[in-house]
Amino acid sequence: MLTAAFQTLTQMASPPFRRVLLKSIGLALIMVVLTGIGLHRMFAWMAESGTSWAEVNVGVVPHTGWSILVWVLSIAATLGIVAGAIFLMPAVSAFVGTFFVDEIADEVERTHYPADAPGHALPLGVALWQGIKTALIAVAVYLVAVPFLFFAGLGLVIMFVANAYLLSREYFLLAAMRFHPPAEAVALRRAHRGSVFAAGLLIAMFVSIPIVNLATPLFATALMVHMYKRLAGRPVQLVEPRRA
Repeated sequence: MLTAAFQTLTQMASPPFRRVLLKSIGLALIMVVLTGIGLHRMFAWMAESGTSWAEVNVGVVPHTGWSILVWVLSIAATLGIVAGAIFLMPAVSAFVGTFFVDEIADEVERTHYPADAPGHALPLGVALWQGIKTALIAVAVYLVAVPFLFFAGLGLVIMFVANAYLLSREYFLLAAMRFHPPAEAVALRRAHRGSVFAAGLLIAMFVSIPIVNLATPLFATALMVHMYKRLAGRPVQLVEPRRA
């Protein structure tokens, strides 16, 4: 696994990967910025409407006080959106990665496994559904984990483990489905769930680094192509039932 990670990091500096990286970062930033602008305007409107209603119906606090309150709430909303964008980056990367998985996988296979039969490009609908599903699950996990952030960082542990599981699951399936039908790809992942999850821990570490995590789709896809190549040829170990 460490060898696969080293090969991945080394190849990320190559010209083909840099081109994909620029496109991936551009799309991720566009999504984050547009979402942030939309949420900021929505929260600012809610704060202004709420304080206007309170000013008319309460009337105790002078107009200047309500204006200051709107300003404070707008700043708080902006800071909350920035923090949310950092926490939700794995969900964004999971979605963005679906657009570039085949381009990255082709380059890894061509460079490191030229003697092997190349994989087949995934149908866009299948890749998108996989990314959307993983992104939605990630958001749900974050909403559950946020209250635990106040208990000695337990929420951070939950999110880290969840990222390792969700991202390793998605990117391994995307790599495996280039060679197998979805059902077989899922069976392969389950047969080697321990190794896949261990690789996911590396992805979770990568995605936890601000700015660097914009390259998560490249790192995760390339790493899981290497993991697939190593695991696909292994026989599945069956546990025999104990005799009475």
